[in-house]
Formats: sequence, structure tokens, C-alpha cells
Amino acid sequence: MNTITTQALSELANPVVIDVREPFEYVSGHAPAAASIPLGELVARVEELDRDETVYVICESGGRSAQAVEWLNTQGFDAVNVEGGTSAWRNAGLPVSKDN
Repeated sequence: MNTITTQALSELANPVVIDVREPFEYVSGHAPAAASIPLGELVARVEELDRDETVYVICESGGRSAQAVEWLNTQGFDAVNVEGGTSAWRNAGLPVSKDN
């Protein structure tokens, strides 16, 4: 499985990032570029994603995003797991958004 560090992700220009945490987790703080698509809604909402773009997937610690990346890759996406998730993002002192 392809992975990326939070620092490397933060340095990308306009990455496609999806946050697969639950909505209450997302609004408590997320990577600024991340769009909320909870893991339980991913199958139903997969058409919202562009198959021609690399999709970076983040959760709280990396477990749910790993599941999402595995599934997305079987669907023909180039999906990459964000190591350590949002907790690693916060711990690295990277900016966090609290909008929805």
C-alpha cells in the first residue's frame, strides 16, 4: 500500500484529500484540503472522486484510511494512505481547519 507522511502531504499543491472519519470527528479539526466522506459512505459516494487524480486518504490514526485505500485501489483509483492520520497531522503542528 502506498503511503505518504503528513509533512509530505502538506507540501503538495492542491492534493485531493478525503477524510474518512465520522462527521463529528471531521468538524473537530481536519487537514485544510480534506473533504469529508465517512468510511461508511465511501462506496455510495465514490463517483464524487476523480479516477484521474491521486486520492490521499486520512482518518484519525491510519486504520480506517488504510481500509479505504485498499478498497479504492481495487476500484481502479491511485489511492494513498496518510501515515498516522489526523493525529500525526496535529502532532506535526500543521494547520487544522474546523469548518464543515
